[in-house]
Amino acid sequence: MRKFLFQGLLRWPLTERAPSPDASLREELGASLARAARRRLGRSLSIRQVDAGSCNGCELEIHALSNAFYDLERFGLRFVASPRHADVLLVTGPVTKNMREALERTYAATPDPKWVVAVGDCAFDGGVFAGSYACVGAVSEVLPVDLHIRGCPPDPVALLKGLLALVEA
Repeated sequence: MRKFLFQGLLRWPLTERAPSPDASLREELGASLARAARRRLGRSLSIRQVDAGSCNGCELEIHALSNAFYDLERFGLRFVASPRHADVLLVTGPVTKNMREALERTYAATPDPKWVVAVGDCAFDGGVFAGSYACVGAVSEVLPVDLHIRGCPPDPVALLKGLLALVEA
């Protein structure tokens, strides 16, 4: 055991480097999204994220939008806890049989006008879970989807670009 402890102390940590700082792209995307949301809705955009049965890869990237690196809140965009306060439903993963009713109820509780965004390859076509006995299928088989953001998982910049495309459409 002592041998492994000393080896661990002598090695460099096995971590990934932070993304390259492209602050101008993040700033421009966030500001454009905030302007478009205020122009279209007259207020900031409220987002409710729903995990319909994913592996949590997409959730990690969505949560990255709230960290200090991307900081979505500085643009007036926020995640809300209740679908009753949401403008956008970000749905990740294929819809499982156990989550179908909960997803339908969440959609029904969201006030109009509302948008549904399917995030990730699994939400688009089932991804690696396609054909599973526990899955209903893609999000579009349960709810009307306004935008698909592809990727396994899509990075935070792709999420910002997708939300901007949604609000500007």
